[in-house]
Amino acid sequence: MDTTRIICVGVGGQGNLLASNLLGQTALRLGIPVVVSEIHGMAQRGGVVESAVLMGDVTSPIVSDGECDILLSFEPVETARLLARCNKDSLVITNVQPLPPFTVSVGQGTYPSVDELLEKFRTKVRKMITLRGNQIAEDVGNPLSLNMVMLGALIGSGATPIGEEAMKETISTMTKKAFLESNLKAFEMGVGEAKKQAD
Repeated sequence: MDTTRIICVGVGGQGNLLASNLLGQTALRLGIPVVVSEIHGMAQRGGVVESAVLMGDVTSPIVSDGECDILLSFEPVETARLLARCNKDSLVITNVQPLPPFTVSVGQGTYPSVDELLEKFRTKVRKMITLRGNQIAEDVGNPLSLNMVMLGALIGSGATPIGEEAMKETISTMTKKAFLESNLKAFEMGVGEAKKQAD
């Protein structure tokens, strides 16, 4: 089968690893060959967290520059950091709401303009989905559900072999029951945003 290379990136505390784990578990359940890897050198909130989910005939979890089919980014600057992994046919799905690093918070740096970042992304790839992921998560009553919003946008893009119902089933069985309703709602909102931008 064709290989789909997905990189998920964000910062500690955004739920990136849970999202990639749910994606990988769903692929396994559907019989899709999958390799999942994680890089989280900063095991604390605010550190960069990157994971890769590769589906299809592949054995290595490494995604080199230009090889990424889908970049799922939870934070705009992290999108910029990994843009070199994309090629002109890559799909970039990015949250446009910044989470400034500590150095910016203490006045030792400045956060770049999100509009300028988005323009830069558009010069690199033809396909992009942008969403205010944090706002959507807050709107469904669970600010911690950004990862479900992003996962929904990924599935809603139609760029993976995984469908909505299969993903919702995994979310239902592998996330905390106390957050299930808001997680599913956040996921559906993400699906809707992706479909809206595809029209």
